[in-house]
Amino acid sequence: MLVSGPADLFYLSGFTGDSGVLLVESSRVALFTDGRFTVQARDEAPHAKLRIVRGPLTIGVGQYLSSSRRCVAYAPSQWSVASWKVLRRAAGARLRWRAADGLVAGLRTVKAPVEVDTIREAGGIACEVMEEVIGMVRAGVMELDLAAEIGYRIRRKGASGESFEAIVAGGPRSALPHARPTSRRIGKNELVVLDLGAILRRYCSDITRTVFVGRAPTRIRRWYQAVQEAQAAARECIRPGIAAGEVDAAARRVLDRYGLARHFVHSTGHGLGLEIHEEPRLARGQERLLEAGMVVTIEPGVYVEGTGGIRIEDDILVTANGSELLTRLGRDLLEL
Repeated sequence: MLVSGPADLFYLSGFTGDSGVLLVESSRVALFTDGRFTVQARDEAPHAKLRIVRGPLTIGVGQYLSSSRRCVAYAPSQWSVASWKVLRRAAGARLRWRAADGLVAGLRTVKAPVEVDTIREAGGIACEVMEEVIGMVRAGVMELDLAAEIGYRIRRKGASGESFEAIVAGGPRSALPHARPTSRRIGKNELVVLDLGAILRRYCSDITRTVFVGRAPTRIRRWYQAVQEAQAAARECIRPGIAAGEVDAAARRVLDRYGLARHFVHSTGHGLGLEIHEEPRLARGQERLLEAGMVVTIEPGVYVEGTGGIRIEDDILVTANGSELLTRLGRDLLEL
């Protein structure tokens, strides 16, 4: 099996360089990389046979495989069309290929205790930064300035970086679920959505809070209460053996009672680990059963065009007896 996705490569070998392909065989593992990473590969992946390629990495891997009549599994999602064509051409016609997406990702869904501890620690950093940045939210502050503070403070607390570009969106822009921060200044009497995460020792955290600048009107309070209850309902569902789609349905039932279901435009959550979005997906119709050791986000939201959006998100560990909240930060509406 050829493994080229960075997260899968690290999971199986420990290698963190940005140029590498792992060949997993029945009795050995070979790591292909180039001369820039010779020392790093020896340090990080001591159990893999190191093969330094001179020239394009894909051609080097293909040429190594060209003398074989074996069947090689690969993950189509980890190869561009151009790289895949080069690899097959270099490997020759005798080699047989088998598409096998998600094999390593499937192993990664259930976390070992050391992985859970790291995600919990990354969640703690995210909570600290969220609390600090919420204290800076006020009318007149630019979204970009708050986003810059998020990135700076995450690194100052020991993380290697952000899990994703932080979302800071005020007013009508908060109705964009994946809004990018802009030079727009926060206004009075508006919602502000803050979504951030920290990467610690390669593992991600993810947390969202929504605040109101000023005194929130009754309508906004009602929307916030709906999202808060939807998140609680989804959290309470989480346990081993429940289908991922059932968790999503629990959140939607609450929002439907409030007449807000049509304003919930994404899934309830996703797996979390070496990548910010992993399996399982907590979405409509997902039949995969949750297992102890999985880490997921729970993040229902309501987005009303022209007015604003509300999202509350936390990281949850599926335990043998239920679940554990990994991001411990208040979820009540804050009026600033």
